Amino acid sequence: MTNISSLTHAISINPATGEQIGHYPFESESALQTALARAAAGFRVWRAKPVAQRSQLLITLAQVLRDNAEKMATMITLEMGKPIAQARGEIEKCAQLCEWYAEHGPAMLSAEPTLVEGGKARIEYRPLGPILAVMPWNFPIWQVLRGAVPALIAGNTYVLKHAPNVMGSAYLLLEAFKQADFPEGVFEVINVTPDGVSTAIADPRIAAVTLTGSVRAGMAIGAQSGAALKKCVLELGGSDPFIVLNDADLNEAVKAAVIGRYQNTGQVCAAAKRLIVEQGIVEEFTRKFVEATRQLVVGDPLAATTYIGPMARFDLRDELDQQVRDTLEEGATLLLGGGKAEGPGNFYQPTVFADVTDQMTSFKQELFGPVASIITARDADHALALANDSEFGLASTIYTRNVELAEQMADQLETGGVFINGYCASDPRVTFGGVKKSGFGRELSHFGVREFCNAQTVWLDRR
Repeated sequence: MTNISSLTHAISINPATGEQIGHYPFESESALQTALARAAAGFRVWRAKPVAQRSQLLITLAQVLRDNAEKMATMITLEMGKPIAQARGEIEKCAQLCEWYAEHGPAMLSAEPTLVEGGKARIEYRPLGPILAVMPWNFPIWQVLRGAVPALIAGNTYVLKHAPNVMGSAYLLLEAFKQADFPEGVFEVINVTPDGVSTAIADPRIAAVTLTGSVRAGMAIGAQSGAALKKCVLELGGSDPFIVLNDADLNEAVKAAVIGRYQNTGQVCAAAKRLIVEQGIVEEFTRKFVEATRQLVVGDPLAATTYIGPMARFDLRDELDQQVRDTLEEGATLLLGGGKAEGPGNFYQPTVFADVTDQMTSFKQELFGPVASIITARDADHALALANDSEFGLASTIYTRNVELAEQMADQLETGGVFINGYCASDPRVTFGGVKKSGFGRELSHFGVREFCNAQTVWLDRR
């Protein structure tokens, strides 16, 4: 059973029950053209608005999100299985994002005067135009707004092509923009097939493209964007190392590792997927980690006490289960879980591997679900080598009391983010993105505002 799409509809299936809860007809070519025309017309209106007015509308949007938080959080939970407490947190985080950029975004767009020989110059940040965003299902609202809000404050418009299984969330977000009185065309939703995405990328009204998704999707979107000579930002997969050295505060490290691995039922691109533990403490760390994982509440995602819900899609659970079985056949030790949960719904048992090596599936591939792999490192240098031995480079974590050593290791880690004594997170104050097959380009902070800007030089009186 899948809930990706049919030939004519995007289909949403409640992963907790297996019941179909929504189907959304794919839009016609004429409907797509109409949406692109609105986005192009909306751009001319939106970019002309003073940034202070754009900021005020973001503040209004934050309030609309809070006013509709329960409805939106429930839709997230029903469509992709996120435990309701985490879904509510997602909406609040989005409201805070809007408020932060409303306050700080205008300064990021200020002209930068520069003295040059023979005259004066300044750098201005001009919006590019309508941005096509191809977004995933794991954070149905946050993933969208994380890219949209910085682009919008800069004066761009946004055309969202969301994942087929969370179209209900997409349309609730569209309604929120309408309730906040954004001008028509500033935020558009298109429900199209992959062919429709290709059409949009090639359309001259689309100025740039952003994707959060798989490596395979990134290769396809990146190639099409390049063929159209359009900038793109790709935030792709990750197999993040979580390094724990002998001198770490073990209790804090275990707590962070459990959260970092199992939040959102393990369906997070930047997450603690490879737990690389120095050999002096690996036995104690493993015991504590398994005990803590065993205590996590698995069940109805609408229950407030649930921490792990169902996986979002049935086909992805099958894929994860195959990766687990492959890792076991390769010689890993299974300490907990290891299979699909019995009964209805798309649940997978919280799983812990030990004795994982760099030749095993769970080390080399991204496991997008509630599975943790514990790898033993001889020392800090070996831990660093293991961490970098990956085609991915999204984020990494180091737990140690020796902060100076952690800083030295951070300098050598091949990841877009390094977290010392804290698990991976995203925050508008700092940039987010990866290297290697985790993609390129940056979201959030001032980088996110300027990613889709024309950094225009204005030179005065050059003689």
